[in-house]
Formats: sequence, structure tokens, C-alpha cells
Amino acid sequence: MKKNLASILIMGLLIFITTQILISSHKILDTVGFSFNVWKSSIFPSLFPFFVISEILINFGFVEFVGELFKPIMSKLFKVSGASAYVLIMGMVSGFPSSAKYVRELYNQGIINEKEGSKLLMFSHFSNPLFILGTISGIFLNNSKVGLLILFCHYITNFIIGMLFRNYCPSKNENTKFSLKNSIQEMTKHRMHNNKSIGQIISDSINNSINTLLLILGTITTFLIITTIIGEIINLPPILQSFINGIFEMTQGLKYISLVNISLKIKTVISTMFISFGGLSVHMQIISMLNGTKIKYIPFLLSRILHATIAGILVFILFNYFVV
Repeated sequence: MKKNLASILIMGLLIFITTQILISSHKILDTVGFSFNVWKSSIFPSLFPFFVISEILINFGFVEFVGELFKPIMSKLFKVSGASAYVLIMGMVSGFPSSAKYVRELYNQGIINEKEGSKLLMFSHFSNPLFILGTISGIFLNNSKVGLLILFCHYITNFIIGMLFRNYCPSKNENTKFSLKNSIQEMTKHRMHNNKSIGQIISDSINNSINTLLLILGTITTFLIITTIIGEIINLPPILQSFINGIFEMTQGLKYISLVNISLKIKTVISTMFISFGGLSVHMQIISMLNGTKIKYIPFLLSRILHATIAGILVFILFNYFVV
């Protein structure tokens, strides 16, 4: 009986959504166009090069090189293996949801286990720096100093979370001495054992990257359609509509909050919280990337709530010192 009721509710919801799409077809088309433009102008150019180069680097032993080189730092600060440094470095320069992709790649190769993967996701949630400094501060909030403040608070909070949860599933490293020679030897060893040709490596990297980016586009579009339908059904105040949009899809939330008639300080705090949480759209992308692994999502969710809270508080405290 319960299963039948669940099936009826799901089917009813799907029919309702389909009906709303037909009724509000013009706005839905605008929403799809907006999501595609964001993907085309921002997400694809910023992530595609990093996705391709990251797979090539993994195949040529860069993870082993970085892992051996940063093993002392990663072990002492966060109690994770040195290979985790690769996810942090690539995540910081490329932005989410790339960290989940890199974690999965290391997990599939047996470099990290599910516990370390779950822990690593907790403090490797970095927004693309160009998105913060260009789109948020330059277009949405129109203040370059605000961008630097958001970037600092968003990034430093990740490291704070890493330190807070350093004793959560700690990895065991017997040798934590710095050695450039060992790093080079480990990289060479991996490269020599890789049987793939350079052509196959590049081809696989491009195919995997495009598939991941199409998944991101589809997820963003779906959640934007949901927020558009909610906005059509319920007439909410602008600030509340902005919060709902930001919770579902970060980019649309950032756009709406920039148009609300509130102070720049509050806009900056809310914008920081949006990107630190990531939006359910990003969360769904990460869940999809982790599908088929034993890596847990719940620690990531809890850490994002903590991330949004701490980063928002930091921005509120430091705003008057950064922005005058």
C-alpha cells in the first residue's frame, strides 16, 4: 500500500511539473537559455581544460609526485595521505564540482579509500577563483574588494573545516619525511607502468571531461526549471525568492540577491554563504559523480552547512576592514 501511494505521489508530481512547463513555456525556455549561456560562457571554459589536463596528469604520475612531496604537510595538518594534496590543488584552481571528479579518479585507481574520499570532500569544496573575482564581484556585486573578501573567507574556511575534522578517519602514514628524490621516483614508476598510449590518454580524457560537463549542464538546467516553477506558483518576496533560488541553484541565487534592495554587506554575506553551500544543483552533480563508489555524501552535506555558516560569519566580521 505504501509503495503504491509513493508511486502515485511521484507520478502526480511529474505530471504537475510537466503541466507547469507547458503553461509557463516561455519562461522555461528563457530559463533553459540562461542555464546554457552560463554553462557555455563560464562553466565549460573554466572546467574543460582542467578536467582534461587532470586526467593526463594522473596517467603520467603527477598524483604520486605531489603525494610524496606534500605527504608531511597533509599528514600533520589534516591527517590524510599525500595524494590528497592533488585534489586540493586542482580543486582550488578549477573550482567545484571538480573535487568530486578528482576524488573519484583517485578512488577508482585505489590511491585513496572510501573513508579518505569522504573526508577529503569535506574540505576541498572550492569555487573557481575567476568566478568569484569576475562574475560575483565584477558583474553581480560590482565591487572588486568584495570579491577578494569572498575569496579569502570561502577558501580559508575549507582549511578550518579540514583542521576541525582532522581526527575523522585519520590515515596512517609511516614515513612523512620530505623527499624530492622519492617524489620523482614514484612519478617515474607510475609512468613506466602505464600501458596506455598518449593518444588513448588524451582521447579518454576529452571524452570523460565532456560527459562530466554535460552532466553538469543537465543538472543545472533541471534545478533552474524547478526554481522557475516555484516562482510561478508562489509569489514570494524578492529576498525569500533569492534564498530559495540560491539553495536550489547557486548562480541564479547570486543573480537574484544582487538585485534585491539591501546593503552591500548583507549581499556579500549571503553570496558567500551561497557559494560555500554550493546549491542542491552542485550537490546532485557530486552525488552523480560519486555513484558506484562507497564514498559517503552526508559528511559533505554537513560540512557545507558548516562552511556556509563560518564563511558568512567571517565576511560579516571582516567586511568593514576589506571594503571601505
